[in-house]
Amino acid sequence: MKLNPVTSIIAGAILLCACHGAKTNSFNSAVAPKKGTFGYDLDFLKKKDNVVVLRDSSGDAEVAVSAKYQGKVFTSTAEGDTGKSFGWINYKAFDGPVDPHMNAFGGEDRLWLGPEGGKFALFFKKDAKMVFDNWVTPAPFDHEEWKTVGMNDHQVSLTKNMSLVNYKGTQLDLKVDRKITVLNRGDINNILKMHLDSGVKVVGIKTDNSITNTGKDEWTKQTGAPCLWNLDMFTPSPKAIIVIPYDEKASGKVATTDYFGQIPPDRVTTKKGHLFFKADGKSRGKLGMTSARTLSVAGSYDAANNVLSIIFFDVDKKATYLNQEWKTDKDPLVGDAVNAYNDGPLANGSQLGPFYEMESVSPAAFLKPDEKLTHQHYIFHFTGDTAGLNAIASRVLGASLTDIQSAFK
Repeated sequence: MKLNPVTSIIAGAILLCACHGAKTNSFNSAVAPKKGTFGYDLDFLKKKDNVVVLRDSSGDAEVAVSAKYQGKVFTSTAEGDTGKSFGWINYKAFDGPVDPHMNAFGGEDRLWLGPEGGKFALFFKKDAKMVFDNWVTPAPFDHEEWKTVGMNDHQVSLTKNMSLVNYKGTQLDLKVDRKITVLNRGDINNILKMHLDSGVKVVGIKTDNSITNTGKDEWTKQTGAPCLWNLDMFTPSPKAIIVIPYDEKASGKVATTDYFGQIPPDRVTTKKGHLFFKADGKSRGKLGMTSARTLSVAGSYDAANNVLSIIFFDVDKKATYLNQEWKTDKDPLVGDAVNAYNDGPLANGSQLGPFYEMESVSPAAFLKPDEKLTHQHYIFHFTGDTAGLNAIASRVLGASLTDIQSAFK
């Protein structure tokens, strides 16, 4: 049974509100916007690209999307151009030469294809040893431009044709489609099945992602298959903690916590059906949870900036998820449906970020020619009244803000 995060929370879907007029930027162009605000990031991005800005009916919730930079959501805000910018943007990456491994422009939601590692890996050439020097993000979703195929004030659709070769040597010809929608407050109230306190500011983003086999051959458990992979990059802080609720009755370990070496026990812990993971950008580590364990929701709370972030995503309990670890001695058909990453220094002392990520993954796309697989992924950011944020965290994540803040005490 496929579990849609919206339908698992509410009885039925609701229609988006009618289109609304565009709103001009609220910051005064004669005054430089403050760093850390949406206006600052939008001003920066407009110098690099003709970004699309989506707005909800109030005009306060804004979302910056770029076709030039891989169809990604760069950042968003709940309080207009002077409000906090929620996505992490790597300003220095825009001016340098193409990086051979990954061009980390940042982005609140970027769409990659997996698996990253394993026997069907897309990031390593056939028979190459799976080490950082050989790790290369495929150009179509690393630095190539996507095509915009539809747009209005609150929604944009993008597409990209790709031809990839996996670690086994299978050529994968495919098309990726992506529709990004900013949600109105009424939509969000219905999705959460609660009425947000008037003191809470919110931005909600829905992404509909799909992959189509455009080749002549079927993708099977023998040839390998790709999967859709949403990765959300946020700015870390000393008080930011990721929380992932999980099914305590499911079998197997709670999470894989040694993707890039074992995460120390003072940085990850489990309590009463919740996994907590420090998101301070000071220690590199990645973890993952299977479709059997996940409840199709994850979140983070940054007490230093009073920001609660939540993601919802599709999960198919009966489907096959791919192993993404940089290992070839594990079953490639046993993998995770949700991941979290905290950035930190590499062995040589350099660091990509810092940032942290919450991620969701689709099942393996075992598709015949012209068949399609879809994956929905939602992002919400809440700020403002702390009591209001606590009510959201308690209802949606099953953990209060106090539970999250005290997880490592």
